[in-house]
Amino acid sequence: MSHGRTPSKRYKWGTCGLVLAAALTLGAAAPGPTTPGTGPTAPGATTPGPGPTTPRTTAPGTGDAPGPGDPPPPSLRPVTPAPPAPPAPGNAAPGASEALVPGVPVGGEAGPLDTPDQVLPPLVYQPGADEDRAEPAEAPAGTYRLVEYVPLSEVAAKPGSCTAKTGPHQRQVEKWLGLRADGRQSPADCAAIRKFQQAQGISPTIGFAGPVTWSRMQFLSARKNPNAAHKCPVKKTRVACVDLARQLMWVQTGTKVTYGPVPIRSGRASLPTRAGWHKVYWRHKNHWSTIYHQSMPYAQFFDGGQAFHAIYHSVYTTVGSQGCVNLTLADARSLWGALRTGDAVYVWGHREGT
Repeated sequence: MSHGRTPSKRYKWGTCGLVLAAALTLGAAAPGPTTPGTGPTAPGATTPGPGPTTPRTTAPGTGDAPGPGDPPPPSLRPVTPAPPAPPAPGNAAPGASEALVPGVPVGGEAGPLDTPDQVLPPLVYQPGADEDRAEPAEAPAGTYRLVEYVPLSEVAAKPGSCTAKTGPHQRQVEKWLGLRADGRQSPADCAAIRKFQQAQGISPTIGFAGPVTWSRMQFLSARKNPNAAHKCPVKKTRVACVDLARQLMWVQTGTKVTYGPVPIRSGRASLPTRAGWHKVYWRHKNHWSTIYHQSMPYAQFFDGGQAFHAIYHSVYTTVGSQGCVNLTLADARSLWGALRTGDAVYVWGHREGT
């Protein structure tokens, strides 16, 4: 376990010995790139962080495997890039006979894409003025484009063609579009789905009722009143609401929505985002994991090592995060201005497949 810090700063460490031992075990077994001094060490050991200003802090966790076809993040720190990794297999969709993969080929080198779900809270400190003034790097153009997951056999489909395959969200998509909701693809279904995909900029536009198309529909339905089902408790003070089922989050004060809703990516089945009440206890605009060399822009920690933060790839990947609530860079930047330390966070529901 490596925590970048300097002797001039004071840190707070709050955890019990049993959790610490478990976290150290996880950290020792965690996959991912390492450099001398970044492996597990005794509590209290220090190593210099790789960041450009104040050394970053982290806590032990498990390395995250990239989702299939995810584009690599930009080079954010002067570290040796990870070697190219072999293509990952697709993700099996519920009710589908074929694995689903991104419908638009993604080039570039593969590398570690996610930060770990930090089992322990990070070592908290007060960032200096220079560090707070620095803004996280912008995402490359096209990072957050809407790429649907389709059967592997459809990746090479002719542009403008219409798939005959039934998607994992066929019935929900048919119902949303006002079609006969029989859960079976038809030429009329495909034409209507393609029209929606074209209007929303989802590619490939082959009429496949996949997870990105359905997620986009849920987002559009929630824009006017995300708390219509009254799942997020109404308080007089600010509450950050995290709906795992719809993969959306927003901020409300009383019944007034002051931020969002915006799409998110929450934790996977093995490392779910923890439900219930939490509160924002530390905000670090330029947070950096010294173990896995990953940026966590606009990080707002609310439960142990779980935080709201930006990622430099799509939030629509079928593989969930390591427990954090991921957002696009623009959404994470806006959320940074919408929350304060001490604000309440309420998480409920279950991400599909968890």
